[in-house]
Order: sequence, then C-alpha cells, then structure tokens
Amino acid sequence: NSGWDYGTNLSYLKELIAYWRTKYDWREQERQLNKMPQFKTTIDGIEMHFVHQKSSRPNATPLVFIHGWPGSFLEVTKIIGPLTEPMAHGGRTDDPAFDVVAISLPGYGFSGKPTEPGYSNRRIAGIIAQLMARLGYTRYGAQGGDWGSAVTTALGARHPERMIGLHLTM
Repeated sequence: NSGWDYGTNLSYLKELIAYWRTKYDWREQERQLNKMPQFKTTIDGIEMHFVHQKSSRPNATPLVFIHGWPGSFLEVTKIIGPLTEPMAHGGRTDDPAFDVVAISLPGYGFSGKPTEPGYSNRRIAGIIAQLMARLGYTRYGAQGGDWGSAVTTALGARHPERMIGLHLTM
C-alpha cells in the first residue's frame, strides 16, 4: 500500500499486465510496424536498423530521428505520416514535407549489439552520418531525445556542414 512512493504502484502494475496479456493486440502492432519501410545496413561493424519513409514531394527536407534510452524508433512512428505527407494528414499545401529516417541506435531494438567497447556518442554520430550519406542525403535536420540528444549534439559538432538544424529534447 505504498502507492507510487517506492516504485510502481502494485495495483496499477497488475492491471497493466492483465491488459497486456488479455486485451492488447500484439499481432496488430506487428502488422502496423511491418507496413513501414524498414531496412538494415552494416556500418562500422554494426548492423543498423532504420525506417526510411520518403515523401512523395520532390525536394523534401531529410530529417533523422535519434531516440533515447530506453526508447526506440517507435517514439516517432505516429508523426512519420504527417511529416512525409502533410496534406494526407490535414495539412496545407504550403506545409513543408520531409523524408524521414528513424534509426535504432546500436544495441537497441532491431540494430546490432556492439561486441567491443568504444561506441561513444561521437562514434555513433559518425555511423549516422555514414547512413545518411548512403541514403543520398548531403544536408539534413536531426532530432534527438534523451540519450539521442547527446548523439545528435555530436552529429552536429562533427558534421556541421551537413546540418540544416538540430532539435534536442533532454
């Protein structure tokens, strides 16, 4: 009966677990995820997973999302559609459109796990810069939250000529 004073409220946790076990449709979530254009490529010895959703608009601005801990690329899945196709989501004709790249950081989600030490913010930023170059993007915006904000900061510091702008949430 400690409520939330010493961690998760027990009755809330039991209710949440019951929901996950009996009502939450995991297979539907898998179907939704599998609709997204997901890819893997190996850079610097790490298999990198990412979503790459291009806009139908020519000259859309590239934008890379870098999640935090303990997050994942799932954090941005609801905004990919409005960013890539604003008109289809209630936007105006003059709203900007983006090509979205949402990565899974090394060691997270569907990306590979480092097998040696040294995968610092700077090294991961270099991996992301290589990924964006492989996708054909020479300049792009970057957004990072939590741990991803440190990686995004390093990306901007190491590759300022490639940055249109940074958005950090920490």
